[in-house]
Amino acid sequence: MMTARPGHPGPYRRTGRVPAAAVLATALVLPLAGPAAADGEKVKLPVVPARLEAGDPCTGGSAARATAVPWEQQNLQLARTWEFGAGKGVKVAVVDTGVSDRAPALAGRVSAVGGAGTDCVGHGTFVAGLIAAARADKVRVAGVAQEARIVAVRGTDERGAATAASVADGIRAATDAGAKVIQVSPALAASSAGLDAAVTYAASHDALIVAAATPDPVRVSGGREPEPPRDYWPASAPGVLSVVDVDSRGARPAGALTTHGADLAAPGDGVVGIAPRGTGHFIGSGASFAAGYAAGAAALVRSAHPELSAAETARRLVRTAYPADVPGLDPYAAVTSVQDPAAHPRAARDDSVVLPPGNGSEGATRRALWIAVAGGSLALLVAWAALIAPRGRSRGWRPADRRRAASTPGH
Repeated sequence: MMTARPGHPGPYRRTGRVPAAAVLATALVLPLAGPAAADGEKVKLPVVPARLEAGDPCTGGSAARATAVPWEQQNLQLARTWEFGAGKGVKVAVVDTGVSDRAPALAGRVSAVGGAGTDCVGHGTFVAGLIAAARADKVRVAGVAQEARIVAVRGTDERGAATAASVADGIRAATDAGAKVIQVSPALAASSAGLDAAVTYAASHDALIVAAATPDPVRVSGGREPEPPRDYWPASAPGVLSVVDVDSRGARPAGALTTHGADLAAPGDGVVGIAPRGTGHFIGSGASFAAGYAAGAAALVRSAHPELSAAETARRLVRTAYPADVPGLDPYAAVTSVQDPAAHPRAARDDSVVLPPGNGSEGATRRALWIAVAGGSLALLVAWAALIAPRGRSRGWRPADRRRAASTPGH
């Protein structure tokens, strides 16, 4: 069943508890459905790798440029959101393969910890672009929080391989660098005492960790058997905002690894991002990119609502998300909503993905009854307005206070 909201170009599919599918995608040159070249042909963008194998050269620039608005920017209603802010004053750390300080779309806004200002793989630069890339002339691809500053932190080795120790060191370094939002791309099969301590350290410094709920696809030779759902770290740690990737239909992409639960869903299949150098673009798929979009949204919220703590920011992102089994990220609602998400305690992680009870027939029956009652009551309301209301006004009656609905803007 597809569910949509008014004015929202990409409905999220109610997918249940993250469907089980585990065939990994291959790194190929893929066609992009939106951007078109001057001669009317579709632009083909190279895929950014999740990591490099032995002997692979470093990822360079891209000769292809995407000039139209990507589907994910439309889906997230970023053009509307930017009217209310762009993340100014917020530092967002990217714990990944590094972030190239030579990327023009991030010029002047990257501070690197150690040697993280170079990016051989290109993955960290791509993620940083989803968070904060500035718009360029004749190019409408842009980051969620274009005025945020990026803290480049290497959470892997130079070729993209991560361990619990490397991610823990990256989270601590990001916290010490003053980041208030920490995006973590690696999703590890097991945690460690050091990684758990690093997550706690970040929370004690009011830094919000936004992590990929599952690993990104990598190149494999031949097929592989589907893997059962499992937890990954640091996404599964308490206090971490866990994000899973969805495609343009709002469904988990084919071949995605699965997890037992996630806090948010965001675009992550066939999304467009920047290269480590030059003005060309790549295309990528994976939960790390969805986490990038969520981290950008967190920067918007922390800029627009600086009084919110890290935990309150996370609650706001979840509470204002589009309602579905895995709530769909809604930056516009998160920034503009007048409700107080902090007044509602966040559900436990095991409750973050909930299937609707029954098959929906009970709800349909109730709606039909209410329609019938409403139709029969209309005549009575007209009679009341004609006869009773004038008498009431003459006796000084006042209308009851109108209560605002609990819905959020854009929903």
